[in-house]
Amino acid sequence: MLILFETPAGYAIFKLLDENKLTQIENLYHDFETPEAACKVVKLMHFEKFVDTAEALAATTAAVEGKLYKSLKKVIKRHCTKLQEQLAVADVKLSNAIKDKLSLSCVSNTAIQELMRCMKSQMDSLLVGLPKKERTAMALGLAHSLSRYKLKFSPDKIDIMQLKKKKRKKDKDQETEEAEVTNEETVTLGNSTEEN
Repeated sequence: MLILFETPAGYAIFKLLDENKLTQIENLYHDFETPEAACKVVKLMHFEKFVDTAEALAATTAAVEGKLYKSLKKVIKRHCTKLQEQLAVADVKLSNAIKDKLSLSCVSNTAIQELMRCMKSQMDSLLVGLPKKERTAMALGLAHSLSRYKLKFSPDKIDIMQLKKKKRKKDKDQETEEAEVTNEETVTLGNSTEEN
């Protein structure tokens, strides 16, 4: 199985060396506790660096929208389609876009999500040849660019976020009201015992 790993600096294609690791995701983090252990689970096959921040921004925007960006399409065609292996992808929408456009078998589930989290914890050792300083600079540049441009967000997600915010506020108000009632009862009981 191959793994598509997106970074602010570019796309990485990894090879999962032991697919049985995905059957025991509860203990997967043990295999990523050290850089040496992580290198026994995944191996970097190819890293395609973004040319500049503009390309990184366009690729990130496409990924957020669940679309297949042209440079990603080229990377997958060049390094994945000839091997005809399954491709692990973090985002379900992107996974579906790859399936549709390139007829490549893709996997995107909770086991893949856990694998991606574990890989992020050892990214410095897994991305050989790309200095941490350069990755950090690319991440910062991309973050600044993203903050300047408006990305499309799902209205459903925003509605859910607003509903959750209102519920938290309502719960907090209710807790405050209950605390005030309890304090008033305590004060009232305290005053009545002093009068007796």
